[in-house]
Amino acid sequence: MTRRSKLFGIVVGEASGDLLGAALIPALRAIYPDAQFVGIAGPQMQALGAQTLAPMERLSVMGLVEVLGRLRELIGLRARLFSELAGRQIDAFIGIDAPDFNLGLEQRFKALGIPTFHYVSPSVWAWRPGRVKVIRRACDRVLCLLPFEPAFYERHGVDAVFVGHPLADELPLRNERQPERERLGLAADRPVLALLPGSRQGEVQRIGPVLHAALQPFLAQNPQWQVAIAAINAERRQQIEQIFADSLDRIRIFDASWGQNVGRRVMQAADQVWLASGTASLEAMLIGRPMLVLYRFHWLTYLLARCLVKIQLYSLPNLLAGHDLVPELIQTQAQPEHVLAMSARIAQQQEELTQQFAVLHRQLRCHASERAAAAIQEVLDARA
Repeated sequence: MTRRSKLFGIVVGEASGDLLGAALIPALRAIYPDAQFVGIAGPQMQALGAQTLAPMERLSVMGLVEVLGRLRELIGLRARLFSELAGRQIDAFIGIDAPDFNLGLEQRFKALGIPTFHYVSPSVWAWRPGRVKVIRRACDRVLCLLPFEPAFYERHGVDAVFVGHPLADELPLRNERQPERERLGLAADRPVLALLPGSRQGEVQRIGPVLHAALQPFLAQNPQWQVAIAAINAERRQQIEQIFADSLDRIRIFDASWGQNVGRRVMQAADQVWLASGTASLEAMLIGRPMLVLYRFHWLTYLLARCLVKIQLYSLPNLLAGHDLVPELIQTQAQPEHVLAMSARIAQQQEELTQQFAVLHRQLRCHASERAAAAIQEVLDARA
């Protein structure tokens, strides 16, 4: 009897997970040529044939308070998704990030004897370390992006492997500004400031006004600078236009109509980047651009997080470096005057930052998608 092709359940919750999934799918198909993927997929994964049973944006919510506001919807979605994937008799389940959603699915699939993988370690070494018990019950293997994470899991009896980061493989060690400036229609002889206020509505709502307030005096002091703002989709573009309504003659907004990875392209064109904490900070580091990182949580989320978080660093470049390599302006520190001060500081440190970014880039550059696929195959072969 002919064995059907491998069917993987796979769930991502935001754009960064979609990037990881889109890199993992070809790597798994190199091992399992007829592999199929079904679950919740973003546009890049769907372009590779992954079937989505719900819009990825329904999972794109961050913060304790924000999740509580949609808890009933998320629980219902998870139940429907489990029922559908179990009915299709998937061969394995891969949760990419979104731990609060995916770990519950993984635990139920593992109880059925289906191999489970969690790609992108939850930050258990930073906050809510008790979650490691849930991870141990839910996951056959954790695929870690950061080199220091497997040691933490080993101490708690969890199978975890470091695979690196696909973005480090994809992006060259040296990224020139001028080609992307030409493609985006930006002047080649004037410096560029890139603003990335976030991909979620709440992020843009909290961070956008800070960037807007800092931009006015920045341009007064630096009138020769061009300003490029990345919007992940049409909805975020409309939101950004409203925030920067009085500055539209001084800025350019680039959205998804410019093609995939518009945020990355804007950063490649830039001399300096102001951005919301998240995967964008890792991309800026890999591209080699001086940056300052901002984040503002819902006030109650921040109050609760202060009691739970065990680290002082938030952004991925700083976590990888182990010290405050790039400035972080979190919550009450995210003020226009602090943005201006830190902007001046990183402008003076550009060469030093670029060198340190290159060192970190090399640490993460180890064929991540292929290593992740091989780590999945190893477990599946052992189970077979």
